[in-house]
Amino acid sequence: MTTPAGSGAGFGSVSWWGLSPALDLQAESPPVDSDLRDNTEPRTPELDVLLVGSVDGRHLLRTLARAALWPRRRLHFYVLENNLEAVARHMLIFSLALEEPEKMGLQERSETFLEVWGNALLRPQVAAFVRAQADRLAHLVPEPDRLEEQLPWLSLGALKFRERDALEAVFRFWAGGEKEPEAFPMSRFWDSRLRHYLGSRYDARHGVSDWDLHMKLHDRGARVIHTREFRRWRDTGVAFELRDSSAYHVPNRTLASGRFLSHHGERIAARGYWGDIATGPFVAFGIETDDESLLRTSNGQPVKTAGEITQHNVTELFREMAAWGRPRNTQGNPEQMCQGEDRGDREDGEGASPERTASAPGFFTVRFLPLGSAETLHHKSCYKGRFQLLYVACGMVHLLSPDLGACVAPGGRLVVELARYLVDLRQEQLQGFAARVGELAQAAGFTPPPQARPSETFARFCKALDSAGQHTDSASESMTPPPDTLAPALENQSQPLKGGTPPS
Repeated sequence: MTTPAGSGAGFGSVSWWGLSPALDLQAESPPVDSDLRDNTEPRTPELDVLLVGSVDGRHLLRTLARAALWPRRRLHFYVLENNLEAVARHMLIFSLALEEPEKMGLQERSETFLEVWGNALLRPQVAAFVRAQADRLAHLVPEPDRLEEQLPWLSLGALKFRERDALEAVFRFWAGGEKEPEAFPMSRFWDSRLRHYLGSRYDARHGVSDWDLHMKLHDRGARVIHTREFRRWRDTGVAFELRDSSAYHVPNRTLASGRFLSHHGERIAARGYWGDIATGPFVAFGIETDDESLLRTSNGQPVKTAGEITQHNVTELFREMAAWGRPRNTQGNPEQMCQGEDRGDREDGEGASPERTASAPGFFTVRFLPLGSAETLHHKSCYKGRFQLLYVACGMVHLLSPDLGACVAPGGRLVVELARYLVDLRQEQLQGFAARVGELAQAAGFTPPPQARPSETFARFCKALDSAGQHTDSASESMTPPPDTLAPALENQSQPLKGGTPPS
């Protein structure tokens, strides 16, 4: 059986990387309130951002790296994902990005990031780093005081206790690589997904890969992705080959997730790779850059590949983040969470040690919200009308509703990722998806901004200054999910993989 074009099956049921370039969220947000600028009291303006399904932290990293270009603000990122493995990857990626330069050099940090973030197979030394960090995080998650001391920018206080227990289990699975080398046979999982996805086209997979690249990704603006690197990723899952190919042989456990599959009429839990096998991780950092010389062409062909541009962009991000001043006066927690949440967080930096605050940036926090809470956030007064910016990934558009819109402040902005780089979708499906996004945004209380620049990658909207709290139950009931191509039913996904182990 061959997966039909336009089915969206290549997108998978779990997202590990975004399908759009990284954004500077401050550039997408409303400007700083003039009343705050004119205020004689020394008060730092704040920006609250809600990200639904951002999955890989790329927008947060770019925003933090470019923070010096903007007037000083305290940045509060609220992240809502649909699986705890994505939360764990956020934590691992940020721990790596904020590693002290004395402990890990810039080149090593950039290369480690690329492998952990986008490769199905790792070098042994990178796998050892993942195990060590996972073991450290597994011990920090159940101990809020130690977590706050060592990772003061992170808050898990809003997560439910069972979610924190499951998060700890994810880290312990990642940390067990040496004990159970066959617990996650990534190469076999990847090939099984690919065979099921391509069906009778499997033997012609190189031709299919070239067609998807040249006739879809290149035509949609991602011309810097080279045939060789895209074909290698489609075959093996290795997107960034920074060393000899033989060095990549350890499964990347951070790409593992559990799900239910139908087997002989019964639903069984299995762990495997259920992510993207169609587009790849090249779009997030690899098709746009501030250095225009990297986008030059020679004889009509780009002189740099997406992998090289990605490595340059990530290195520059980490270089800018390493150049941050280390504030000695702690900013503490920027705001109080809902009563009963974040009890382990200290307010206003009380009791914070100079050593702790000197080793971590004090102008931002990353707070993870409970899974599936998009429909209930507006019930809590601390979230209603709180956010100046709402970002929604293309795979989470079905959550865009009047209830979620009620969490955005009047005059706030909405940015929705479109499905431009989802190669499974035909052009008419992309247009239909974009139209549906516009309908959902309008029902949620947003309108296209005047003089908005057209974009096939993101849809941008703004909320009227007098629209706070204006939504009706009937409007909510009329909401229908986006095209099924972005959320295929679990039962229609790949069959159970032999050797798959239930999630712990």
